[in-house]
Amino acid sequence: MSANPRPRRTPYPLAVVLAVLALLAAVPAHARPAADGRAQAELSLKEAAKGTEVTVTGTGWPAGTVVMLLLCGQNMIGGTNSCANDAGRAVSVAADGRFRGALAIVAPPRPCPCVVNVTSVNGDGSTLGLPVRITDHPVAELPAESGQARLAVLTGVRLEGEDGVLTWFGAPPSRRFTVTVGNMGSAPVKDPVFQIGTAHGVFAPLWEEHRWKGTIPPGQKAEVALDVTLGAGDHGDYTVSLKYGDKVLAAQPWGVGRPYGVLLFWGLLLAVVPAGAFRIGMAVVDRVRPRTAAGTTTGGRARGPALPGRPARPGRHRAPVPPAAPAAASAATAPDPGQPAETATAVLPWFTPDGVPGEHRAPQTSAPSEHRSTTKGNP
Repeated sequence: MSANPRPRRTPYPLAVVLAVLALLAAVPAHARPAADGRAQAELSLKEAAKGTEVTVTGTGWPAGTVVMLLLCGQNMIGGTNSCANDAGRAVSVAADGRFRGALAIVAPPRPCPCVVNVTSVNGDGSTLGLPVRITDHPVAELPAESGQARLAVLTGVRLEGEDGVLTWFGAPPSRRFTVTVGNMGSAPVKDPVFQIGTAHGVFAPLWEEHRWKGTIPPGQKAEVALDVTLGAGDHGDYTVSLKYGDKVLAAQPWGVGRPYGVLLFWGLLLAVVPAGAFRIGMAVVDRVRPRTAAGTTTGGRARGPALPGRPARPGRHRAPVPPAAPAAASAATAPDPGQPAETATAVLPWFTPDGVPGEHRAPQTSAPSEHRSTTKGNP
């Protein structure tokens, strides 16, 4: 009995992957969810005649919300007054963020360029304008945008930054004033000019203009960051204010520390400079004082002889020279002219010429005779 061969089974994971890829390829591109999670929408026709319908499909919209579809002229400048409000339609968004709705093409109250405005009514307020051409509808140039720009502070008022080592030594302290503002008007704000005011204590603020690069559309918000810098060495309690036009939008306190490094520098300067000036003055006075031929100055201070091979240093005082011996002592110690120089001996001034230290002599009662022997021991 031969064994029946087992049937080959198709690997189910591979079959499932192939089926999913086939379904994705069959789905239109405009019906796929947005990869970045943003709200997107498309029209089935870019140009349509009056009385026809276009299909609007969207992805990435908040689930369970309602989307309003309106056909408007002049790119919806001026609001819904340029839209065909009677032909508008509301469409619900599915759980996956998609919607699909048909919109009738009618003549809007304003000439083209025309758009289909898609707005989330009770969602996150997302709005898209899809351009469309309407056959046999007049086209005119877009009017200038009218309305007023009105900025208001929403949140996020703060001063960013810290003081460094140079600020401790008197460098100008600086901060970045950051605030989130919103455009509450009907016209966009392009490159607005703000004013930054710094007030010290109870004094009035000093205003300085700062231009912020960017555009804030109506109903939108933006984070504005402006640099604030004080003067060198400024310290104390300050208040930084932000003003747009004639209205102060926000204010923030700023406590600036005292630059103690400057005080330390001046203290060292006041101690070192007088000491250095005193030493320089003494050196100059010592150099310019007149000196006598004996090596003493007029002030009575003497200088010792310079060592051989080493010049005397000015400004360095030597030990005073002892006074000279009296004239009598000098005469007593002078050598005999008739005696050879090498046999002459110096006699100290406090000994008599006929006395030797340590030798006892009998007192002499009379002058010796010329013929009498003075040899010791003779009668």
